[in-house]
Amino acid sequence: MALLVLFGFIAGAATAISPCVLPVLPIALSAGATGGRRRPLGIVAGLAVSFTVATVAFVYVISALGLPNDFLRDFAIFVLIGFGVVLMIPPLAARVEAWMSGFAGRLGVAKTDGDGFWSGALVGLSLGVVYTPCAGPILAGVITVSASQSFNAGRLAVAFAYGIGSAVVLYFLMLGGRKLTAPLARRGAGLQIATGAVMVVVALAMLGEYDVRFQNTIASDLPSFLVNPTEGLENTSSAQAALTEIRGASAHGIGARAAQEGAATGSSDVQHLDLPDYGSAPEFTGTERWFNTPGDRPLTLKGLRGHVVLVDFWTYSCVNCIRTLPYLNAWNKRYGKDGLTIVGVHTPEFPFEREAGNVEAAIEREGIEYPVVQDNEQATWNAYGNQYWPAEYFIDAKGDVRYAHFGEGEYGEKEKVIRDLLAEAGRRVPVKDATVHDAITPSEGVTTPETYLGPYRAERFTNSELSPGVHDFTAPAKVPPNEIAFRGRWNVALKSATAAGDDAELDLNFGARRVYLVLGTDGGARKVRVKLDGKTISAADAGSDVHHGVVTVKAHRLYNLVEMPHVEDHLLELELQPGVTGYAFTFG
Repeated sequence: MALLVLFGFIAGAATAISPCVLPVLPIALSAGATGGRRRPLGIVAGLAVSFTVATVAFVYVISALGLPNDFLRDFAIFVLIGFGVVLMIPPLAARVEAWMSGFAGRLGVAKTDGDGFWSGALVGLSLGVVYTPCAGPILAGVITVSASQSFNAGRLAVAFAYGIGSAVVLYFLMLGGRKLTAPLARRGAGLQIATGAVMVVVALAMLGEYDVRFQNTIASDLPSFLVNPTEGLENTSSAQAALTEIRGASAHGIGARAAQEGAATGSSDVQHLDLPDYGSAPEFTGTERWFNTPGDRPLTLKGLRGHVVLVDFWTYSCVNCIRTLPYLNAWNKRYGKDGLTIVGVHTPEFPFEREAGNVEAAIEREGIEYPVVQDNEQATWNAYGNQYWPAEYFIDAKGDVRYAHFGEGEYGEKEKVIRDLLAEAGRRVPVKDATVHDAITPSEGVTTPETYLGPYRAERFTNSELSPGVHDFTAPAKVPPNEIAFRGRWNVALKSATAAGDDAELDLNFGARRVYLVLGTDGGARKVRVKLDGKTISAADAGSDVHHGVVTVKAHRLYNLVEMPHVEDHLLELELQPGVTGYAFTFG
């Protein structure tokens, strides 16, 4: 954690000299030129504090309430306009500063503010919120993970270190600007009004997204190390290891031991009762709502002693998980009355998968009748040291993990484990294996790997820049095999991308039989037109969610776009209505 805090400080300092700081820099320089000698110090102090609050506390609130990805940017614009108007009206600014001084006095701070510290802090508080879009991948990774896990001081320290790093550099920039504007000090009132005007102008520019366009124009002509000064730092093995640690991807635990020993690869020949023992299974912990239990009451492994338990980690937008569900449903029907209890632990990957209503709808859609529990905080996931979707842990009647399997496949082996563990427990074992209906087998020869739309895990994109913010993309005339390209206007978030204009398109050169895409909207039904090799997709090649060449997106879930007889290479072109959000492509 100490190393990650250091990375945060250095990344923050480097960000303060990158193009991202352009909307903030004019305000900081003009505001720092007025008032006493401690006013610049107040500005950077306010910036560090409000930036930390905005990137930690606000992220939790946004995640909990399911607010849109650009909510924080809109809030920043609102704050800028508000404070800008205050500064443009000297009597109002004087009253606000007097109130701030009085509030400071009640806290035991000196009521006089002759050096302008508190008035500077007021400006800094607004800048900190505006500065949040500059957060680099190190901080963004930490904060994004924080939104799905319990809060701790370490994550706060990383955000605060990032804010301090930026504030220190901005402080020295303001001192330099102060010397240049010293002759204007006697006209402080006029300069204060000008500061407010600058803040309002910048806010209006942000409202029209001119700041993003200007930044992209500047960035496109700069070397990559100036566009992202922390790129090398963020990609170091030390930084990545620290990020992995804070994500909770345990190097220990049952999941890790099973993977290391090769028992979870599905490649071993499981013999009758010749199963390893990985020790006591971790209890369900830190969970939320339960489904398909009497009264939706929680289950415990202690209470299930004597039963054979299959714990399945899944999430409802994961196609690999969905393809395992017919087998789990069949095993539940065949062996449930003879001592098998399946528990689906729903650990979300995307924010919308945290909503109980969405999980409940998926349970009904997939015909799941066995118990399912929400693991939104990844507490049970981490207790097992799990790292995969899907992942299955087979627990004997004494509560010990005897077998584990990651991913799809090996269903015959897994059913044999169930039968052996039931026999070991003295339970009746049905003569015939389970009958599985509606199972989909992954196709052989698929060349295109899973592809994410947000920069957090983006790969194989042909566009020159993929960073959070609104972009007007221009794609190449030809998309290379297994690569993807944005066209038109998009609002890119860390783990998703939302169509922001009528010209928003997505091109994918894939090699597969089936193509799936996780989609959602910000409310109301939206349309996505599907083309294959430049023509509206035919009924013979269209996926189950495509009707007359169009997908109607009503809910956040996985949509089947292409369903062909064989694995083939094609160019998929999607035309999305504004408001449609895409998350990840998967193939089969």
